[in-house]
Amino acid sequence: MKITLKAARINAGYTQTEAASQIGVTRDTVGNWERGKSFPDAAQIRKLEQLYGTSYDEIIFLPHVTL
Repeated sequence: MKITLKAARINAGYTQTEAASQIGVTRDTVGNWERGKSFPDAAQIRKLEQLYGTSYDEIIFLPHVTL
């Protein structure tokens, strides 16, 4: 099942600020990823996978894509 980055964060129980702190970026960076304005690099994707308990293959990085 595919899930947006924002939904993955919310499902994992994190605010943007909390997620940003765990990943080592700013809240604005997480917001930009969720809006598709920028994208995480490979190391940040690994941290997102661990933090959100999901895999890269399950995350939709473009917020306006529906399946």
